[in-house]
Amino acid sequence: MSEYKSHYSVMKEDVITHLGKDNGIYADLTFGAGGHSLALAKFNGSKVLSFDQDPEALANGFTLFKEEKIENIKLVDSNFENFQTHADIFLKENNAEGFDGIVMDLGVSSHHFDEASRGFSFRFDAPLDMRMNPRAGISAAEFLNTSEEEQIAAALWEYGEEKLSRKIAKRIVHDRKTAPIESTLQLAEIVRSCYPAAKRFSKIHPATKTFQALRIEVNNELGVLSDTLPQVASKLVMNGRLAVISFHSLEDRLAKIVFKELEQRTELPLYKTSRKPIVPSPSEIFENSRSRSAKMRVLERISFKRDKNKYAHLNVKE
Repeated sequence: MSEYKSHYSVMKEDVITHLGKDNGIYADLTFGAGGHSLALAKFNGSKVLSFDQDPEALANGFTLFKEEKIENIKLVDSNFENFQTHADIFLKENNAEGFDGIVMDLGVSSHHFDEASRGFSFRFDAPLDMRMNPRAGISAAEFLNTSEEEQIAAALWEYGEEKLSRKIAKRIVHDRKTAPIESTLQLAEIVRSCYPAAKRFSKIHPATKTFQALRIEVNNELGVLSDTLPQVASKLVMNGRLAVISFHSLEDRLAKIVFKELEQRTELPLYKTSRKPIVPSPSEIFENSRSRSAKMRVLERISFKRDKNKYAHLNVKE
């Protein structure tokens, strides 16, 4: 088995609490190490449709199913942008009208950060790739070596909220004239050199925002999320729930905006199940420090129109 086996599934207990029930029809749009899928599959009579585009995650999943004799999870080799097509097939196969629960864990698997060869982390010197699916698209290195300075700066600012985006982009374009930007440490040092001396060795590495931005850019993460969320929500049965787990402000902000738009629809009305996002328990953060930035928003399909007080149905005190 690969290192995926030891992966910690963030907010798994919260997903079970908000989505889990016997005889449920589920979708896990980000299989990864399979923690959420496996947890939902343990409910009696449940069926789970899971997505992943990473060859390592897929191989690990199929091996796990064989070893554990798991037969109620269907894992498809696909980005969740193709949700509609695979969902229709899955629902027809199971004679179901829709999903009782759908989970989207938008975080990058610990495996990706810890596997040096994937190029997601500046902790290791490795080829600068960052693609979730190394079989498709262009790598982060290709993006940096072929894009215009303005395009690089825009990506760093929009997806990383990097204040020094223009300076970093200018330095990248300057340095690639001498040698192409090909490795993680090479890029990390370029970014570090753009920071004031006093901030070059702070607790948070100066390249953190740049690496986040490039990962989002090469995988079109926010574009796919924005396009897919409405499709996903439309496949919920009555009282079915969609849980989205995000790890940085851009993802959470987008999920919040899309959720608000979905709440305002006149057809297939939906509601947030809580005013504020759900966050990991202190015990989970103690067990897994990478959970600390996670936020989970849950949307439920309902049968009635929204009250003027949009939280009247919650019966929750301020």
